[in-house]
Amino acid sequence: MSNPSLLILPGDGIGPEVMAEVRRVIDWFAGNRAMAFDVSEDLVGGAAYDAHGTPLHDDTMARAQEVDAVLLGAVGGPQYDDLDFSVKPERGLLRLRKEMDLFSNLRPAQCFDALADFSSLKREVVAGLDIMIVRELTSGVYFGEPRGIFKEGNERVGINTQRYTESEIARVARSAFELARKRSNMVCSMEKANVMESGILWRDVVTEIHDAEYGDVELSHMYADAGAMQLCRNPKQFDVIVTDNLFGDILSDAAAMLTGSLGMLPSASLGSPMENGRPKALYEPVHGSAPDITGQGKANPIACILSFAMALRYSFDAGNDASRLEAAVNDVLADGLRTADLLGEDGVDPVSTTEMADAILAKLDANLG
Repeated sequence: MSNPSLLILPGDGIGPEVMAEVRRVIDWFAGNRAMAFDVSEDLVGGAAYDAHGTPLHDDTMARAQEVDAVLLGAVGGPQYDDLDFSVKPERGLLRLRKEMDLFSNLRPAQCFDALADFSSLKREVVAGLDIMIVRELTSGVYFGEPRGIFKEGNERVGINTQRYTESEIARVARSAFELARKRSNMVCSMEKANVMESGILWRDVVTEIHDAEYGDVELSHMYADAGAMQLCRNPKQFDVIVTDNLFGDILSDAAAMLTGSLGMLPSASLGSPMENGRPKALYEPVHGSAPDITGQGKANPIACILSFAMALRYSFDAGNDASRLEAAVNDVLADGLRTADLLGEDGVDPVSTTEMADAILAKLDANLG
């Protein structure tokens, strides 16, 4: 049997720096856990624009459709701000999501005990936090038509259309319910059914799918604005949150900051199963390209490393190895190691990007038995 395949797209800014450390982790699993991957690498975002005049070459898109999983670093940078919207670095990422039909975006918000004091909320509110936000990723207001800026009388008007079909809602709802069955068996669906017809349909379809297929899972509904308030008030009441593209974008960033640093958080974007049973999949850290620290060895590699852990769990059916990697990260943080984004304790000197990965690999070695 051939090895599972990974396409690595480091991207821009700190993307290549953090991805270099992930490559070391991948090599560790190949050498110590007999988990060899066929790894290829290509360009996305600004790097692809510089080379090809487009943020994602057609050949790269074709390769992404063929591999078992894509691992992406980050895209963007100030040098691309004046580009036409159609060729901005972010369009490469959006094309990957859309053409791979990655409709289910998983954004965990987990607060490691060693970092509970880094949150803007009180320790007792966030310590032990473990939420999964499931965001619909390929429809809604970001893709609906009509859209654009038009002239209406003597002024301009900007139009974006919130649009969802029953089937689009149903498939992301199933994704959330399936995840909940592997966690604490609770789903909270968030929308704005009080003021939006798309919200009414969202609530109706989620309820129908629940009642017909997932009656064993506890389902609740909440307006998205109330959900944002509750995430700040009592986030540990939630297990899995499922919501649409726009609200998921906002709520997942709010939940991310409960944990103290965007540099800690991974994500997965999943689609329908391929012929081999694995889902179409793209894994990426939540953080951006951080051009202000690019090339300085200050970037936190943990979010990208944990994105690979998600790939182990959701693409390669290696949950135990994913937990092994997550435990190594937890142990390193418990030992007090911090990259620059996690500083806040007197007398703690930051470690570099490579030093943080060194420590994680050392923990993996120590726990190999």
